[in-house]
Amino acid sequence: MSAWEDNEEIKLFREYLRIPSVHPDIDYEPCVKFLSKQFDAIGLPYEVHYIKGDKTKPILIGSWIGTQPELPSILLSSHMDVVPVFEEKWTHPPFSAHMDEEGKIFARGSQDMKSVGMQYLAALKVLRKSHKQMRRTVHIAYAPDEEVGGMANLEEFLKTEEFRKLNVGFALDEGIATEDEKFVAFYAERSIWEINFKFHGTAGHGSLLLPNTAGQKLHYLLNKLMAYRSTQQKLMEENPNLYIGDVTTINLTQLQGGVQSNVVPPVLAATFDMRLAIDVNLKEFEEQLKQWCNEAGGDIEWEWLCRIDTAPATKIDETNAYWVAFAKAFKDMDLKLDTHVCWRH
Repeated sequence: MSAWEDNEEIKLFREYLRIPSVHPDIDYEPCVKFLSKQFDAIGLPYEVHYIKGDKTKPILIGSWIGTQPELPSILLSSHMDVVPVFEEKWTHPPFSAHMDEEGKIFARGSQDMKSVGMQYLAALKVLRKSHKQMRRTVHIAYAPDEEVGGMANLEEFLKTEEFRKLNVGFALDEGIATEDEKFVAFYAERSIWEINFKFHGTAGHGSLLLPNTAGQKLHYLLNKLMAYRSTQQKLMEENPNLYIGDVTTINLTQLQGGVQSNVVPPVLAATFDMRLAIDVNLKEFEEQLKQWCNEAGGDIEWEWLCRIDTAPATKIDETNAYWVAFAKAFKDMDLKLDTHVCWRH
């Protein structure tokens, strides 16, 4: 039996993990019921919002009203959904929340991100005992469908009067587990571009040397992108202080096309996943892609599968009062804090 077995917060965490809020078809009601119960126990009022009246996509928000509620608030954000599982690959059932003698918990969502959602609640419990009220209002939100982008609901919620009334000044969101004693604060995200390029070219018999084929155009653009990729690899090799989030990553992820083995196809398609570093000028990079497509021979169609041009980085210096308070708390507790650009999304 683990020494952590009787810890009340871990008991609640494991209870949350046992709710199989797994894609593709999620019933969020058990999560909402469980989390609402936790708000009731803490004594926090809460509301459930449904985007466009869709009862299958709830956003649960609890609020600890501050002594000066007119000040910009703090938002603690998390999501209730988890990615699919392949149970045959698991050493323990993925929704059993099994805990071994070392205190390791095996469950889908144990890192991404039900752990953070429960840490928020645990922190509020402690703060409520030591502070009747904070100066600023603190909101804690549990959203659906983050693992599939959240575009159909959470993005729409941000446009509503209900969200504007939250008056958010600073938000804490998702993170990842670390393997040592350091805590990592992600202060920025790379832009995400996923583009499916469709190369149109001369078609014909495979025995000929036809001009301007789709394969030639694909070859040209692939070479340019892989050469750019190599420059980013070199940057990391030459500077051990750089992390993956500090550079641009480019990867060929899908290839499609072809009629049969001896026919030059009229169209080939290639999908690239690009995560652009925060110091990249997005307009200039897009123009560079267009130039390479023209140099390749033109007649290359772009299909944007995903384009997320992220917001400017959060300031992590004395000009940001929220960051100053955040960093001071870590210093006061003698905890190690690193800052990085988030490498994944």
